[in-house]
Parts: sequence; C-alpha cells; structure tokens
Amino acid sequence: MSWPLGILLFLLTVVGMEGFAYAAHRWIMYGPGWFLHASHHRQRHGNWELNDLYAAIFAVPSFVLLLGALQLGWWPGWAWIGAGIAAYGAIYFGFHDIIVHQRIATRYLPKSAYMKRIVQAHRLHHVVETREGNVSFGFLVAPRPEGLKAELKRRGRQGVRAPVTAETSLAEK
Repeated sequence: MSWPLGILLFLLTVVGMEGFAYAAHRWIMYGPGWFLHASHHRQRHGNWELNDLYAAIFAVPSFVLLLGALQLGWWPGWAWIGAGIAAYGAIYFGFHDIIVHQRIATRYLPKSAYMKRIVQAHRLHHVVETREGNVSFGFLVAPRPEGLKAELKRRGRQGVRAPVTAETSLAEK
C-alpha cells in the first residue's frame, strides 16, 4: 500500500474515531455500560476507577488490526486503521486524563479558544453525576459552553451535583 493512501487512512480513522467515541460515550457508557462509567462521575479514591477498563476494551480492535496486518498477512490498510485508532486513544488520554482530569500532574493551562472550549464543555459534562440529564458527549469536538449551560438549565439542572462547600468537603474526610 502506498504511503499517501496509508496516511490518508490513518487520518480518516483518527477523525472518524471522534464520531465513534461520541456514540460509544452517549449510547454505551450511558446505556448498558453505565455500571463501569458511573465511577467516572464520582470522586475517585486512588489512581484507578472502573471506567478505566474502557481504555483496555477500546484498545482491543487497534491491537487486533495491527497484529493481523503486520503479522498475519491481512490487508495492509488495517495496520494504518489500527494505528489511527491507537493515535486517537493517545490523543484522548492526553486531553481527557491529563489536561481535563489532571491524573498526571502538569502545569498546562489551556490558552487557545479551542482548548478552553473543549475543557469547559467536558467540565460541564461532569457537573451531572447521574445517568440522566447529561450534555456534551464528544471529546475533541464540543458544543459551545453557553449552549450547554442553557441546556442544563432547560432540563432543570437534572442530576447536577450539589456545589462543594466547606461542610460537605469536611464530611467526605
């Protein structure tokens, strides 16, 4: 397979993964997979949460495609697609786990309008701690925060966690 075609497949896969991630987040994680994803909408104690299993689950297709194309003689395009899935996973990890949730310490502060928008949209997603009433299911493409705030208000702030006060903070300790 030619390099230009391979790179095109890779890039199309990375872009397409945003649509897949939206659908998986909206209809799997908020559907039958809520038993794992619910841990992500509660305060984490320790380094891991059940939701982290999704990283392993979603890595399987990438691994299988790379193995098949590179070792088992499958169509070479599967390697580029598998690499695109892995690249999206790395981008997701960097954005979601490092920048937004700060699971690895960093001094990064979003400065561009794009980064501020996706970080704020994801934080608005996390103010809802229940399965119902949530907004903003994308990761790298996000609606305007003003629209998300209006939608939360329209829904009567259904499932929105109570603000943390000094009393509730002390009660958790």
